[in-house]
Amino acid sequence: MARHYPTLTRNGFVLPSNIKASYEGAGEGRRSTGWDAPDNGVNSINTPALRNLRSRSRAAVRNDPYAFNVIDKRVSNLIGTGINPRPKTEDHELRKLLQELWEDWVDESDADERTDFYGQQALIARTVETSGECFVRLRPRSLDDGLAVPFQLQTLAPEFVPHDKFETTKTGNIIRAGIEFTPGGHRVAYWMYLSHPRDASSLNAGYNQLVRVPAAQVLHIFEPVEPGQLRGVPRLSPVLKRLRSLDNYDDAVLFRQEVANLFAGFISRPAPDAGPVPRDPVTGQPLSLDRDGFTPMVALEPGTMQELGPGEEVEFSKPPDAGNNYPDFMRQQLMAAAAGTGTPYEILTGDMREVNDRALRVVLTEFRRRLEQLQFSVYVHQLCRPVRAAWMDMAVLSGALVLEDYAQRRREYLRTRWVPQGWAYIQPVQDVQARRMEVQAGFASRSEMVLRTGYDAETVDAENAADLTRATTLGLNYNTLDAVQPIDDKEQT
Repeated sequence: MARHYPTLTRNGFVLPSNIKASYEGAGEGRRSTGWDAPDNGVNSINTPALRNLRSRSRAAVRNDPYAFNVIDKRVSNLIGTGINPRPKTEDHELRKLLQELWEDWVDESDADERTDFYGQQALIARTVETSGECFVRLRPRSLDDGLAVPFQLQTLAPEFVPHDKFETTKTGNIIRAGIEFTPGGHRVAYWMYLSHPRDASSLNAGYNQLVRVPAAQVLHIFEPVEPGQLRGVPRLSPVLKRLRSLDNYDDAVLFRQEVANLFAGFISRPAPDAGPVPRDPVTGQPLSLDRDGFTPMVALEPGTMQELGPGEEVEFSKPPDAGNNYPDFMRQQLMAAAAGTGTPYEILTGDMREVNDRALRVVLTEFRRRLEQLQFSVYVHQLCRPVRAAWMDMAVLSGALVLEDYAQRRREYLRTRWVPQGWAYIQPVQDVQARRMEVQAGFASRSEMVLRTGYDAETVDAENAADLTRATTLGLNYNTLDAVQPIDDKEQT
């Protein structure tokens, strides 16, 4: 016999009531009263909040040491000394030429002339982590500028593209959050201010004038967390309120301890009509009262003994201390802040108590896996690859790179492997031995192992060959190929 369930309707759909009741989080009873969980789209939720999120995130990074450390440590591990390209072409001479031309351009890439391309990577990553997103203008330059490749990058803050601009253009395109789309959903342009709209130094310099910039000339860098997301959200968004409350609490405790360290005493004496005229305990002279009727304060000096008059007593202040639960409370809250930012507690605070090398390896492995995801899905895909393509196109068009068949083989020439800076060894001897065993067992190549350190195998081989030649010429003998004897865990520790 078929079983029938009572039904509920929502947005025109009929759902069996037992499906909704099977999830506690979907209940609407007393415990769920006041649970604000809007079901709007991601852009309807985050776009109105972006201005406050950015400003508060930047303020936290400027003033809160933990917020600053989150962003600083994440950027240093995401980018390090830079994410480098390694051309995949089989032509050795062409690879060498591409690398030399790229290295010449790296020093000239910044349109503001403050850093190099790898420094721009760090600046972009810091902007994305702090403000949620970053825009990069691709700037072709004149041959007369004398650049290795007439092409530069301009880094722009998120405010250059207004997130509150929504309208339909005369051509039928749709502008959403400052980004212009075709009816088919393809990005065709960004609407940008000529200067930062909230920078006082840019007033009367076109700060309120918007211009349409083709999407082919703009890179929009951010981490999308939901399908269809248009603008990025700061990394600190889930923990901004917690960090602010924790900072206020920590400041209050610090001030309380500062007051507690003030060694203050209070002298009490009988009323004037209850005894002889009060005299100064040091000079013996009658005390002179101030205009409020009180005796002046007596300063305390180290090593002095103070004699009080008849009937006088001293009572010292006893302000409360920080409390025994202060360290545990701070640790618990900082652990929550670390979890909300995707940063290990040990890296956020520098607190390595009760952490052994094995636990640290687990923590760092998880952290590095997450950063590698961002390195390749965000920074390589959204920044490095399009910059490399624009650089290659401009190098060929300007004559800095001569490739007669470039138009036909462009995809082949653009094939590049991007290599981030290698992770430092946790246990150097054991880690090197493990990699050597992988190569000897055929699980990985020596070139792959060298790339994991952030270097190029061909460069390492050339340097080794040069070192060997020089050592042989000078009659030197270095046993660089001798096996390293393994050591046990106790010796390593």
